[in-house]
Amino acid sequence: MHLALGAGVCSRTEQTLPAGSKTKSYRIDETYIKVKGQDKYLCRALDSTGQTIDFLLTARRDAAAAKRFLRRAIHAFGNGMPRVMNVDKNPAYPAAVEALKAEGAIPHRVALRQCKYLNNVIEQDHRTVKKRVWLAKGYGSFQSAWRTLQGIETVQMIRKGRVRWLPKGDVVGQALFIGELFGLAA
Repeated sequence: MHLALGAGVCSRTEQTLPAGSKTKSYRIDETYIKVKGQDKYLCRALDSTGQTIDFLLTARRDAAAAKRFLRRAIHAFGNGMPRVMNVDKNPAYPAAVEALKAEGAIPHRVALRQCKYLNNVIEQDHRTVKKRVWLAKGYGSFQSAWRTLQGIETVQMIRKGRVRWLPKGDVVGQALFIGELFGLAA
């Protein structure tokens, strides 16, 4: 997980994340976010159990953005190399994966599977993010959208149980942790 919410928040969050995904299967997809009336793309990666691996807001939906996101997701703190990456029919992903394999960033054994029905886990997970984004009624700048999405995704990761010592159902503990993480007064 990469956060630009401040060095203190980033380091404290990464220290509490668990060892990483054990499933070795990534679900990768993007959804649209309105910024100044234009569509921007929120790329997201989940493992097969629904745990968020990483996310990135990009201006374009092209091979360069896909390559940047895949590199970021693979090197995300606490996540191992996937055995297979499930993506939708977006033509940018095969080109990005081939380029990363040629560079040696991804081993040749990693398979890319283009099948839209295998991404139902991530399509359902988009709902929680889209619900929060819809309440904002769009964003005035790319930077404000990115920072807000970082907060939304961080809270979602905490709620999903990505904090090592905090159980998934412990709502009070999660609220206290979020308050401590963001320096909120009780």
